[in-house]
Order: sequence, then C-alpha cells, then structure tokens
Amino acid sequence: MHDQTGHPRRWPILGVMVFSLLAIVLDNTILNVALKVISDPVAGLGTTQSELEWAINSYTLVFAGLLFTFGVLADRYGRRRLLLIGMALFGLASLASAYAQDPGQLIAARAAMGLGGAAVMPATLAVISNVFPPRERAKAIGIWAGGVGLAIAIGPITGGLLLEHFWWGSVFLINVPVVLIGLVLIAVLVPESRAPGRSGLDPVGVLLSIAGLVGVVYGIIKGGELGTVTDPQVWAPTLAGVAVLALFVWHERRTAEPAFDVRYFAIPRFSTAVASVGLVFFALMGVMFFMAFYLQIVKGYSPLQAGALVLPFAAAQLIFSPLSAQMVRRFGGKAVATASLLVIAGVLLSYTRIQVDTPIWVFEVIGFVQGAAMANINPPATEAVMSSLPREKAGVGSAMTNTVRQVGGALGVAILGSVLSATYRDGMAGTLSALPEDVRHAAGESIAATMGVAQQLGPQGAALVEPAKQAFMDGMHVTAILGAIVALAGAAVVFRWLPGKEAKDSTEARPEAKEPAVV
Repeated sequence: MHDQTGHPRRWPILGVMVFSLLAIVLDNTILNVALKVISDPVAGLGTTQSELEWAINSYTLVFAGLLFTFGVLADRYGRRRLLLIGMALFGLASLASAYAQDPGQLIAARAAMGLGGAAVMPATLAVISNVFPPRERAKAIGIWAGGVGLAIAIGPITGGLLLEHFWWGSVFLINVPVVLIGLVLIAVLVPESRAPGRSGLDPVGVLLSIAGLVGVVYGIIKGGELGTVTDPQVWAPTLAGVAVLALFVWHERRTAEPAFDVRYFAIPRFSTAVASVGLVFFALMGVMFFMAFYLQIVKGYSPLQAGALVLPFAAAQLIFSPLSAQMVRRFGGKAVATASLLVIAGVLLSYTRIQVDTPIWVFEVIGFVQGAAMANINPPATEAVMSSLPREKAGVGSAMTNTVRQVGGALGVAILGSVLSATYRDGMAGTLSALPEDVRHAAGESIAATMGVAQQLGPQGAALVEPAKQAFMDGMHVTAILGAIVALAGAAVVFRWLPGKEAKDSTEARPEAKEPAVV
C-alpha cells in the first residue's frame, strides 16, 4: 500500500471497523438503561449498587489491562486475525451474560466480554491508521468516533425496546447477531496487516497492571458499600493496589519490551492528549452512572423512554464528531480541547441545578451540549496520540489511548459511584432508622434498594419514597461537582501542555516510522 494514496478499499474498510466497534459500544450503552431492571430482585438478578459497579468495572478492568498485550499481538500476528478472535470471544461472552443466573456469573461473563473487547478496540484504530494516508487519517478517525456516537444513540433505544418486550438478558443477546455480521464483513473486506519486526510480549506487566487496578477499584467500591474509609477492607486493598501499580511503573521503565512504554510520555502532544482523555472519561462515566437511576426511578420513565431521552447527547455526537477535524485545523487542537473541557465542566456543574421536579427539556438541552463538547475531545485527542507515534506502533498507541480511557472511566464509576452511595446513605440515615436492623443497611445502599423495600412494606413504605428521591438528588449534585472539578483539571492540563495551532508536530522526538507490511 502506498503511503500517500492509501488502500483502494479504505472507505468500505472504515465502515467495517465502525460496525465492529458498534457491538462493543452498543453493549455498554444498553447496559446503562438496563441497570435498574438488573437490580430488581424479581425482574432481574437483585444486584446491589456495588455489584452493579462491578458488572461495569469487571469489563473495563480486563479490557484496560489487556489492551497493551492485544495491541502488540495485533501488530505481531495480524490485525484482522485479532479482530476475528476478539469478535468471536465477545459474542460468546455476551451469550453467557444473557443467561447469567446470579450477580457473580454476570460479573464473570462481563469480564470475559472485556477480553474480547480488548482484542477488537486497538485493532480497529490500527487498521484505520494502516489503510489511510496521513492526509485522510484525521477525517477517518472523526468518522470512527461518529460511529461511537451512533452506537450511543442506538444502544439506549434498543435496550429500551428489548426490555419492554423481553427479559433483561436480551440486552446482551442482541450482541450475537451484530458479532456474526461483523465476522463475515471482516473476513471478506479487511486486509491482513502487521508491523515489521516482532515486538516482545510483557506478561509480567499485564498481570501487575490488572492486579493493581483491581486492588484500587475494589477498595474504592468497598468504601462506598461500607460508608467508611477506615475499615481495613477499604484501605488495605487500595494501598496494596497502589503499591502494585508503582511496581508496574518500575517494571515498565526497565523491561526491554514494555507493554506500556512510558518513554512515549516524554512527547508533550502524546502525554497531554492521553491525560485529557482519561480525565474527561473519569468525569463523564462517574456522572453517567447515576443517569439511569435519575430517569427511571426519580422521574419514573420506562427503559424505552429513558433510552429515547439520551438521543440529544447521541445526536450531538453524530453531528459534531465528523466536523471536529475541521475545528482543529481552524482553531488548533489546544483551543478546541480546552474549550470543550471547559464546556464539559460547565455542563457537569449544571446538573447541580436539576431537581426532582425540573422539566425534562432542561435535561435534554444539557445532554445535547455535553454531547457536542465530547465530540470535540475524542477525535482530536486520538489523532494527536496516533500521529505522535510511528505507524508500526499504531496498535500499541491505540491500546494506550483506550487503556487510559477505560481506566479513567472505571475509576470514575468506582470513586464517584462510591461518593454517591455514601452521600445517599447519610441522607437516608434518619429516615431509615425506624426500619428493622436487618433491612436498614441494605435499604440504604442505593435508591433502587430503598424503593424495593418501600414496595415490600406497602402503604407503610410510601413515606420512604420522597426522602429517597431527595437524598439521591443530593448525592447526584455532589458527584456532579466532583466530576466538574476533574474536567477543569483536564482543561488546565491541555491548556498548559498541548501544543497550539502554530506548534510543529513533535515527529522529530519519535523514531522514524517504517512502512507497515500489508499482506
């Protein structure tokens, strides 16, 4: 393939990559709509809030921990091959999730889905970088990111429709036909490609990264569940996780074939873009966690209606993601990213003005602005990362970007979800004091648990409903403020260190790129 002209089938190949990504993003957006149903002890699995957090984070931690390795494997053994393997694993794990019989099985099946997703995600971006010439790459990545917006739009509506007519497992079963179609398209249209040479694997680094992240996230979620940070069940795994992550960094700096090459962080464009992605997803995922409960429990909408109410956010992604490359060319990556992060911080702060009786159109306007700002963060940051590295490192560069995104999102769900849980429990302490001891703690863990107890108590439980809604809103406001602070930190990082419009690309700071071998 000639570097300046690209692969002759590059646009159909881009379509296949977007479709392949669709299944992974679709699943996560569908899951958000299904959280309330899965937590129902009759219609779902009766999961607690901490178990719901683990159902999300078991996926993201495995996904994040293995992206490095699968990026290297894709570069070494072939990107199409890894795409096919990853899609097949994802489909089988989706099948297992659909028929999980208890929260533990669901958490394990979701972890297996993360394994498949980790093989698919870096390969899609690596294929795009391989088949498109540099002059078209930013546009292609913008369309790829627009596909994420499409999945965000389709996911909640699809989930709502499925939950209206079928059991909760259908939200995972829907992945299977998407995966089957994707496998056929990949086999027919996508050319095999791999990097020249043979990069080494780093199993020690992979194990250290997963163990460290699991320890930290476990401690954080346990803190929200127990409502304290002084219990050894909270601080012991958290400190152990931090120590293991420190050992991971030490190992990566010294190994000859690191999974996560920290030397790339010497490139300002790379490190700043990666940091901005991690911070914005920390803020976004932590805040989005409460949206399903706000719409379905506080406001009383059905899963289908809740899915439809996400459409403004998704529509903004679809509209603005393909245009983001033009925005960056006109104003520069620093200006676009800084402004977008400031808008996201303002949006998150605006959630503190939402109350139980706030008209839903206000929520819709906020969602549209948030989607537009997000659309102008991901494509420029992703392009900045990919253009900072040699083309033969495309798979690893994609893996590093998505790892930071997933880790940021997982920590956002864990930390902000725990803050929400602790704030809610404090707000409900007085109201729940009249309940029997054996149900008081369970009822105070989340608004879904409180509503379940209220339903069981009948007329006597009606007195719990309004205090529960108000306590949830208080927790939502605290969570939104913390998310806004993180987004502001991201804006400061980008403004300080991301090269401006006139700054030259730091290609001289990286190794000379070699032409990838295309089979």
